[in-house]
Amino acid sequence: MKLKVKILNWSAGRPVAILHVHTAEKLGVAVNERIELKFNSTKAISVVDLAKKLLDENEIVLSTEISDLLKVHAGDLIEISYCPRPLTTKLIKRKLDGEKLSKEEYKQIVLDIVNNSLTELELAFFVTTVYKSKLSFEELIYLIEAITSTGDQLHFKEKIVADKHCIGGIAGNRTTPLVVSICASQGIIMPKTSSRAITSAAGTADTIETVARVSFEAKDAQKIVNNVGACMIWGGALNLAPADDKLIKIERMLNLDPESQLLASIMSKKIAMGSKYILIDIPYGNSAKVKNTKQANELSKKFHKIADKFKLKLKVVLTDGNQPIGNGIGPTLEMIDVLKILKRESDRPKDLEEKSVFLAGEILEMTEKAKKGQGKSLAQAVLDSGEAYNKFKEIIEAQDGKIKELSPGNLKKDITANKSGKIISVDNKLINSLARYAGCPADPTSGVYLHKKVKDKVSKGEKVLTIYAETENKIKEALSYFEKYPCFEIK
Repeated sequence: MKLKVKILNWSAGRPVAILHVHTAEKLGVAVNERIELKFNSTKAISVVDLAKKLLDENEIVLSTEISDLLKVHAGDLIEISYCPRPLTTKLIKRKLDGEKLSKEEYKQIVLDIVNNSLTELELAFFVTTVYKSKLSFEELIYLIEAITSTGDQLHFKEKIVADKHCIGGIAGNRTTPLVVSICASQGIIMPKTSSRAITSAAGTADTIETVARVSFEAKDAQKIVNNVGACMIWGGALNLAPADDKLIKIERMLNLDPESQLLASIMSKKIAMGSKYILIDIPYGNSAKVKNTKQANELSKKFHKIADKFKLKLKVVLTDGNQPIGNGIGPTLEMIDVLKILKRESDRPKDLEEKSVFLAGEILEMTEKAKKGQGKSLAQAVLDSGEAYNKFKEIIEAQDGKIKELSPGNLKKDITANKSGKIISVDNKLINSLARYAGCPADPTSGVYLHKKVKDKVSKGEKVLTIYAETENKIKEALSYFEKYPCFEIK
C-alpha cells in the first residue's frame, strides 16, 4: 500500500505513524501495532496511531523521528506494510521466566531496539525484566558487545585516553568538568560523554549545556578532542550506543536504574569512546544508590571483571555518598559551583573541590602523569595555577560555548531551621526530588542551593536551603513536597 506523506512537524519522542482509521482497517493494523515504511532504499519500522479528521485515507502523518530518518517531504509517496510482532518479545518473556539468553539472542534484542521494532511498552518490559531477574556475567558481556557493535566508535592515536564515571545518585557532585579540565591540561586525552538526568536534578550534560553545546555527531566530537584534547558532551547525540540511549529514556520514565543495565551502559560507552584508562566512582551511603561498603565492593568486582574481559585498565574508588556534594543542585546552580572552583573564588564549595582533586589525582597516577602518591598534589597545583580553568575555557569554546555570568531562577524561597542544633542528615534522594519539583532539569535555572551541610551548626530561623524556580506554581509544588518530605534533619 502506498500513502502520501503529510507533514505536521510533530515529535512523539519515538517513531510514530498516524493512519486514517479506515486505512488501518484495510491494512489490518491497530493502535500500537507496527508497520514497515519504505522510501527509496531506506526502511523503517514505526508504531501506529489512528485518527479520522486529521488526515485523508490516502495520507500518512509521520513523527519527525521517522520523517527525518526516511528523509521524506510533504507529498512524497511511501510504501507501507504490516509488520508482525518481533521475536524479541518472546526472548524477553523467556528472560523474565529465568532463562539465560545467548549472544545471538542479545544481539537480536539490541538490533530490534535500535531499529525501533519494539514499542515503549515492550522496552519497558525489557528494562523491568533486567531489573527483576538480573543478568549472568556472560549475559552482561553479550549485552555490552551488542550495544557497542550497533553504534559508532571513536578512535584516537594517543595511547593515554582516559575517562571517569560516577554511578550517580548523589545530588550536586559535579566533579566531571573539574576532573576533565585538570587531566586534559596535563596532556591526557579525555573524550567525556555524559548522560542527562535520569532520576537526579541534573546530569553532567545538562550542566555543561548552560555554557556550551553538548549535542554533536561522532565525527564532530572526534574533531573537538583532536583539537583541544577533551570534550564534555551528551552521549545520546553521538550514536555511540543508540540502544542504551533508548533504554535510558525508559528507565527515566519508570524511575528504575537496573544494576546490569547500569554496568552495560557505562562500559559500552567507555569502550565506544576509545578509553583505555577508566576511573569509576562509587559513592555509598544511606540515601545513595549503593547503601554500604559491602554492596560497593560487590559492584566494584563486577566493573573490574568486565574491564579484564575487554583489556581495559580500570580503578574503582569508593566515596562518601551520605549527603550532596557542592552547594548547588540543578544545571545552572551546579555550573556556578564549578566556575567558582575554577576561578578560585573564596566562597567556592570546598567539598566539591576536594573530591574533584582526589579523582583527578587518581587518573594522573593511573596514566603515570604523576608518581604514586603525588597525583592529588599535582591536581591541586594545576587547579591553583589556573591551568585547569584555561583548559576548561578552551573546551567550552571548542563546543561553541562561552564562559558567562550565570544566575539562578527568578523566583526563590528560603527554607529556615525550625530549631537550633546540628544538621545530622541531608537526604540525596529527597533533595534531588525537591529540585525536580522546582523544575529541574527542564528549567535549567531552577533547583536548590544548600547553605548548610551535615555536622554544620544552625540557629533557629537561619537559612538551610533556598529553592529557585521560574514560576510560582513550581515554587508551590516544591514547597508542598518539602512539607511532606523534609530533606534534612536537625538535632
